[in-house]
Amino acid sequence: MSEHPLGAQTGIVPEMVGSATISPQGAFVAGSFQSFTLTYTAGFYGIDDSGSLKIVMRYASDQGTPQFTDPAGANYVTVTASNDAVLEVRYDPKGNVRPWDKCIYIKVVRGYLTEGDSITLVFGDRSQGSPGMRIQTFCEESFEFRVLVDAIATYTYVPIAQQPCIAIVPGPVEKWRVVAPTLVRPGTPFSVRIKGEDRWGNPSNQLKGPLTLVAEGEAAGLPAAIMPAEGDFHASVDAVALDAPGTSRFRLLSEDGSQLACSNPVRVVPVEIEGNGAYWGDLHGQSEETIGSNSARDYFTFARDRAFLDASAHQGNDFQITDAFWDELGALTEEFNDEGSFVTLPGYEWSGNTSLGGDRNVFFTSEGRPIYRSSKALVPDTKYESEICPTANDLFDALTRSREDVICFAHCGGRYADIGRAHDSRIETSIEIHSSWGTFEWLLHDALRLGYRVGIVANSDGHKGRPGASYPGPSTFGAVGGLTCLRMPELSRAALVGCLRSRHHFATTGNRMFMEVSLAFDDQGTIYRDDPAIFDSPGTRSMRATMGDIVHLPQGNAGLTVKVLGTAQILRVDVFNGLELVGTYRPYEPSQMGRTIRVVWQGAEYRGRFRAVTWDGKAALTGNRIESFQAINFLNPDKRVAKTSDGGLEWRSVTTGNLSGLQLVLAEPDSGKLRLTTAAADLEVDIRDIGYEELAVEAGGLEKRLSVMRLPDHLDRLDFECFQPVNIDKPGDNAIYVRVTDMEGNQAWSSPIYLFR
Repeated sequence: MSEHPLGAQTGIVPEMVGSATISPQGAFVAGSFQSFTLTYTAGFYGIDDSGSLKIVMRYASDQGTPQFTDPAGANYVTVTASNDAVLEVRYDPKGNVRPWDKCIYIKVVRGYLTEGDSITLVFGDRSQGSPGMRIQTFCEESFEFRVLVDAIATYTYVPIAQQPCIAIVPGPVEKWRVVAPTLVRPGTPFSVRIKGEDRWGNPSNQLKGPLTLVAEGEAAGLPAAIMPAEGDFHASVDAVALDAPGTSRFRLLSEDGSQLACSNPVRVVPVEIEGNGAYWGDLHGQSEETIGSNSARDYFTFARDRAFLDASAHQGNDFQITDAFWDELGALTEEFNDEGSFVTLPGYEWSGNTSLGGDRNVFFTSEGRPIYRSSKALVPDTKYESEICPTANDLFDALTRSREDVICFAHCGGRYADIGRAHDSRIETSIEIHSSWGTFEWLLHDALRLGYRVGIVANSDGHKGRPGASYPGPSTFGAVGGLTCLRMPELSRAALVGCLRSRHHFATTGNRMFMEVSLAFDDQGTIYRDDPAIFDSPGTRSMRATMGDIVHLPQGNAGLTVKVLGTAQILRVDVFNGLELVGTYRPYEPSQMGRTIRVVWQGAEYRGRFRAVTWDGKAALTGNRIESFQAINFLNPDKRVAKTSDGGLEWRSVTTGNLSGLQLVLAEPDSGKLRLTTAAADLEVDIRDIGYEELAVEAGGLEKRLSVMRLPDHLDRLDFECFQPVNIDKPGDNAIYVRVTDMEGNQAWSSPIYLFR
């Protein structure tokens, strides 16, 4: 029995509520099945009758959901008391204060614990056949099983002094990545980066050589062999140069000569051709100080050294950012900002409720600025008492009134931005239409319907500490995080700010396909960077415009040229004028149709947090046979496609606004019938009726649909160019933009060119 602590009457301190141990300790591979024994030992106060414990994990963790009823099933957890006290046990994913909201709740319902008594939890108890507990699929140096104690049954929880934790580390390489600059000058040296990712997308430190890097065309500076050092997370081939103008890609080969990976396209641009560079950014994600995981320092380090980004920003929820952390974030963005190499922007996420305007990203052009919070929900003590902005309009007013040099994006995460309720074109320059939460083209449609002139961005909104390479894992995040290609003359903070304000950027679903979109006029137009409806700024006379430009064209029409350099075979290019699809271009003709059938499901249930659509289903074929199949955007390794005993297919799949599907190669081109049965929609069709255009079944919700179409049996066009005439035939803006889709399900969107008469 402990000696009665001096001053105990002033309150219960962590040292008085007990301790906990975890066994085994050490490092464990992300996403693996393990068994851990957590033993809580009661402290001076014990736990009174009806008192309780909480074992909590972070919101971001995608560890297997604990269950207490199936001893042979995965994630089986047992809970026992050393003194046979009767316990009530349940799991609640929102059972504690964020970010520690995933909660195992253990209540003493009969009896009590005295000092030295213990409660033992076995996570992944294997004694009756369970494979164990699936640990989270992303890496974390110190993953906590955080223990909170309500010792005197007041439902007031005190954390123990020393929390049990393990390390979660990457597994072996299952997929290789090669990343190179998108635009280079002839003969100018650059670096090509090589990394391996484990099953769940974590950069692995188990790289093995020898590896060989070869280029399409002549390249100087390529070594005969690449031997990654033990423990390295990537290899870098420096001083590579390409002399001939054109497009090249780098292929990574194994020791036996088989291809492991292919880089993004690298375009060699002659010096005499003027134009902006192409830099890649992910400007939206969080770390463990708010709702994410791993530290803010780890966040920026990953963005620079693991994802090979050119630009990054941290976006923590405002109501979780303490004054101290706000100061720390400013210090970090200043430290990591390295002009010409890696650029950062200071900022945060204004996180007001949807009814008050919904989520906004806020970026300052310099550090040391005040934070304008939506509330003080988790930071009651703050020096910025007068700067609470409970609505998005309050935020815009405060930023304008204070003359802040600032940029905002509207986005959809847990809460979604209601841009009909609040928007300020002077500040809110872009909307984010893709992130790890899904794809949100409806947000763009809102902006176009309301007459806003905004650019299009995509970011990760990642919570797993992997900005620029954010994968969904097995959780409710249904997509790979997006990237924004920033068309700017140099890699500097000033150029980044100018790029965002002029909307000279395009968005992708995470790949690095490249596109150029230009509009040529019959007669001279006036190009505006800033919206002339708001700003009294001069325009520039020109015969051409590029993505993001606002153009006054007094007379004549225009022609749109689209050039795409893909990371996979291009499937289609869709050209829009506002909400109207005005042209679709494919790198093949109807006469080339073959035995290949493409099945796609897509969409979301609604705009809010629980938007995921379950598409678990089957494909049955009569009068024909599936020779082979390929999955499209099956992003969770646990959700797979498998053949059935009758020659069909079955799968588990989810979409959150994005698309997934299958590509089937049939034995006969026109025989038989295909029946698709899914949890969200069904479709039955004769094979001979599947053609060049999609056949679709609408399923309600937000663009929920199931579709089939026919493709050529061989598609090899990685690069594609098309031309669309643009007639100025409606009042107001003609918002001309492009959406590209490739064979692997990747997509990209250009910021609109706003053409008005």
